[in-house]
Amino acid sequence: MSLRRAVEWVWYADGALPAVLRAALAPLSMVFGYVVSSRNSRLDRELATAALPAMSIGNLTVGGTGKTPVSSWFAARMLARGAKPAIVLRGYGDDEWRVHQLLTPAVGVTVNPDRRAAMERAKAQGADCAVLDDAFQHRRARRVSDIVLVSVDRFQSPLRLLPAGPYREGWPALRRATAVVLTVKAAGDTDVERVARVVREVAPSIPLAVVRLVPDRVCRVQPVAFAVDVAEQPSTAVFSSCAVTENGNESHEVGWLRDRSVLLTSAIADGDALERQVVSLGARLVRHLRFPDHYDFSADDVTRVVRAAEGAEGVLCTLKDAVKLAPLWPRAAAPLWYLSQTLVVERGAEVLERECDRVLAARDATVPTVG
Repeated sequence: MSLRRAVEWVWYADGALPAVLRAALAPLSMVFGYVVSSRNSRLDRELATAALPAMSIGNLTVGGTGKTPVSSWFAARMLARGAKPAIVLRGYGDDEWRVHQLLTPAVGVTVNPDRRAAMERAKAQGADCAVLDDAFQHRRARRVSDIVLVSVDRFQSPLRLLPAGPYREGWPALRRATAVVLTVKAAGDTDVERVARVVREVAPSIPLAVVRLVPDRVCRVQPVAFAVDVAEQPSTAVFSSCAVTENGNESHEVGWLRDRSVLLTSAIADGDALERQVVSLGARLVRHLRFPDHYDFSADDVTRVVRAAEGAEGVLCTLKDAVKLAPLWPRAAAPLWYLSQTLVVERGAEVLERECDRVLAARDATVPTVG
């Protein structure tokens, strides 16, 4: 069992042993909570004006809420409404910025742990607003919209802070958000209502929306489809929208998966929800090879996946995995596919539009007029 899988077993598993381990870690969680509270008080005093009107997309947990597709969705929405947004992110691993460029190729992506410096760079490149991917806890840069994502699939009650659980902050932190968005992958309506009740009880005045990440296509990945001609990824780089291209020559509706034998591989935070989605589509799952979130695949890892897929009709992964696997994928191996997903707003479309309004109003107030 990998370290990541062991940690998730402690966080989420039922049974006496993981419960004992969580109890043993509880004192450290209390210390962690105190440190977070002190840090938040300090950051409240250190907020600085940002170069661009910004929307933050974040969460309370360690990954698994769908920040990347939601951030891209908001950037695309503001682009459609006449803005020139930039997506700003810290840049964990070598996958997030590539995925953003595939989902929103007309939007510039700036990678830098210093969000304020990143926005200054994006502004110099022509952006007039920013979407901060994973920035709820990165609060030194002021934002006009603060959206928190809560995964229904990974919802945990009672909430447990790190290291006994996956939470960076407790439920009361939702009260400093301008909106809460429940993200759903494989969970049902009953679970959505259960989580919505908890959020309403904790933060009754914060607007709530629900979005579902729905599989819509199965796309063939060519071995060089995602290759990037750069020697390294500078932490402060600004990547053009043409740095990565998606090969769309062969794709199918998700019904194509029914009764097909596939090996599933993933390096994402919530592999369980992905697996449930694939099974619900009728695929015959040979095996699910899991790697840690943001994992940097090696040639040996690819060899392991290819061997495990012998006899299967293909290998299925996510877009986040495909951008890293494609440059390493042997041409003679089983076909590599990724499951494309689309964001469907199930509830609270007006909430999402109001958050865009916040950013666009701030943008209009700062854009100089002629005359």
